[in-house]
Amino acid sequence: MKPMRPPILISSLVLVAVLFSHSAEAGNQQVKIGDRIANLNFKDIHYLPRSLDDFQKKKAFVLIFTTATCPVVQRYLPELRRLEKEYRAKGVQFVAIDVGADDSILAVAAQAVRHDMEFPFVKDFTGDGVRALGVERTPAVVVLDEQRRLRYRGRIDNQYRLGGTRAAATRHDLQEAIDAVLAGREVAVKETPVDGCLISLPESRSPKRNVTFAEHIAPLLRKHCQECHRPGTAAPFSLITYNQVAAKASTIAEVVAEGRMPPWYASHDSGHFINQRGLSPDESDLLQDWIRTGMPEGDVKKFPIAQPDPKQSKWLIGEPDLIVPAPKHDLPASGEIEYKYVILPYLFLSDTWMQGIQILPDNPRALHHCNMAYFIPGEGFKQSNFITGTVPGGSPMILDHGVGFKIPRGAGLVLQIHYVTTGKEEKCQIRVGFKYARGLIQKQIRHKVLVDNKFTIPPGAPAYPVKDTKVFDSDVTGIGLFVHMHLRGKDMTFRAHYPDGTTETLLLVPNYNFDWQMPYVWDPGKKQFPKGTRLECVAHYDNSSFNPYNPDPTATVRDGPQTRHEMMNGYVFYTETAEQLNLNIDPRTGHARGK
Repeated sequence: MKPMRPPILISSLVLVAVLFSHSAEAGNQQVKIGDRIANLNFKDIHYLPRSLDDFQKKKAFVLIFTTATCPVVQRYLPELRRLEKEYRAKGVQFVAIDVGADDSILAVAAQAVRHDMEFPFVKDFTGDGVRALGVERTPAVVVLDEQRRLRYRGRIDNQYRLGGTRAAATRHDLQEAIDAVLAGREVAVKETPVDGCLISLPESRSPKRNVTFAEHIAPLLRKHCQECHRPGTAAPFSLITYNQVAAKASTIAEVVAEGRMPPWYASHDSGHFINQRGLSPDESDLLQDWIRTGMPEGDVKKFPIAQPDPKQSKWLIGEPDLIVPAPKHDLPASGEIEYKYVILPYLFLSDTWMQGIQILPDNPRALHHCNMAYFIPGEGFKQSNFITGTVPGGSPMILDHGVGFKIPRGAGLVLQIHYVTTGKEEKCQIRVGFKYARGLIQKQIRHKVLVDNKFTIPPGAPAYPVKDTKVFDSDVTGIGLFVHMHLRGKDMTFRAHYPDGTTETLLLVPNYNFDWQMPYVWDPGKKQFPKGTRLECVAHYDNSSFNPYNPDPTATVRDGPQTRHEMMNGYVFYTETAEQLNLNIDPRTGHARGK
């Protein structure tokens, strides 16, 4: 449970190895039916290197070569979904291998979510899988038996083609091949032609210009990276000086080429968010050219970047009007640390309006997240009492002019703290800073949490759905969205069903990352929801053994606070459009004058 409002989105890095393609027949017809296929390598939707060895005890493999844009691939996805569900319990592993030279992992993951595909979609950045299996077009499929011998290569069936379609298939080549392999028979028709989109293999391009660190790369680092990659932040290293950047060039090139950095997890078809980060094609080209020409330093007099001021405040909300410290905690070197719940030593004696709230640990490496809520002594905890939180990738609450957060009279504050071990004993103290509201407050920030805490995720489920809906009972103006799940969380989609019968996808996060959670913020005042709008939130959970972060794929998983449990929390932040509070706030106290 850790939402954050805000304009500030921690960003990361940039450098490049952007892959371009050439149009040529991609297959290697030296790969013959009956050949044993060596282990195939690819990247999963978490950007992790994976292989066929990650699938244990399978009686057959069906590998489908796809792109995010090939129309024949799109038409066949429903049939592939049906076949995979039919053969999953029989020990057949389906894997979609994206070979689109310009397809990002984000696009690959989004395609799977939009078409309700439950089996893994992975990315072949190098074209090695294409060469190893001798395929030339998408959606070519291959069937491997238990010993990974190539038993079938060709089309799915004969219904869809680039030039047109049949009303129904008259040949079911893939299904017949699977049945034969499972029965221990020879496949009757071992190869068929594929009428689809020609595969273009990745190809490096030649540098187009002379690029230096001083003149070209340093400004990009300042724009995209140094907000996070500097001392005292959650980033693992700094990218301030030429030497620091040059030493990490290979890593930077890889993560930028894959789209891993700068980090962004919303599908680009979800609409516009003001805190979106990313590189333009020209910026990517600059970085690629710099690496390929030997990373020249250039004229140091042109460096626009200076070492950060060590005295610079870590309070992103500005210097706080009120700072409340939590106790310092001693943390072990290893193992799982149970959540800590801390009541802060402060009681609000009057309604107090805030426009900035930041949770600041003195040792960010040791803190995964911290949530803060208010409580009224004697009353039970309410979900609506949530205030804000901090998590890698997030940002503090910073509210626009005229909007405030009210902490009610008589309220205390409680922190939910999730520490993590770092390999050595650590200490950590959290402080909470508050910036009182200024001037006239007209609207109170509010939120709804689309939450289901009654779910039961069965063992091995690869994409278990959990959903909730809420309805706005007045006209509201949207501020932003926030996604929270745990280690089995795979994707989350927000939709708005409007009173006029139309539906809009507000946000699709297709490859959720527990370790980099961020808000998705709309342009102020632009996102309007009329009274009666129904919000829908759908999340999927991967409790399979292919999920690299799954604590235990044999476990039945339910709602709970620890990461071995799960949560389904979709936050929507908003104001009531017609609200006019007309509160004149004293900036010294956060209290409304005359109240």
